[in-house]
Amino acid sequence: MLKKRDLQDCHVLFELMTHPDVFPFVRQKASSYDEFVFITKQTIEAEERGELISRTILDDWGAPIGTINLFDIQDGAGFLGTWIGKPYHGKGYNSPAKDAFFEELFYEKEIETIFMRIRKENIRSIKAAEKLPYAVKANETRSSIYEQLNAGGDIYDLYEIPKDQYTLYLRRTQAQNEDGSQLLEA
Repeated sequence: MLKKRDLQDCHVLFELMTHPDVFPFVRQKASSYDEFVFITKQTIEAEERGELISRTILDDWGAPIGTINLFDIQDGAGFLGTWIGKPYHGKGYNSPAKDAFFEELFYEKEIETIFMRIRKENIRSIKAAEKLPYAVKANETRSSIYEQLNAGGDIYDLYEIPKDQYTLYLRRTQAQNEDGSQLLEA
């Protein structure tokens, strides 16, 4: 489902990223293939320095379909950035990609908080964030970060995913699954 970024995926990812329904919402924009390769090299190097964490999202056959990233890592927190190519929207890839990435971040990389800044005009992403049972709208509770994000105007909503909230969600989900399988066995 996820793999480390690789220059071999650049051609496919660049084609997917440039779709008009995707491009406006991509943080690391590139206007040419060569620029995208350069940005990908910089991303790989920045991960080696511990500045970000970036993965390629794969479809069921192992083909690259988007990226998921944690940017601006500081003090055990960072900002999530995800995009999936238009042909894969609504196909069920977003949630499993986030689950796999969050488990890596929280339990392997010592991240404590994941922030999501979502453009208020990006209704698709806002609806997706609000479906996550472990995400909390943080415009008020993290007002200093919210104000910093919106210093140039009211552009973003801020969501927070705390490690403890995500862990609680996982435990509840596992308990429900165990209860359901015990019912089936009886």
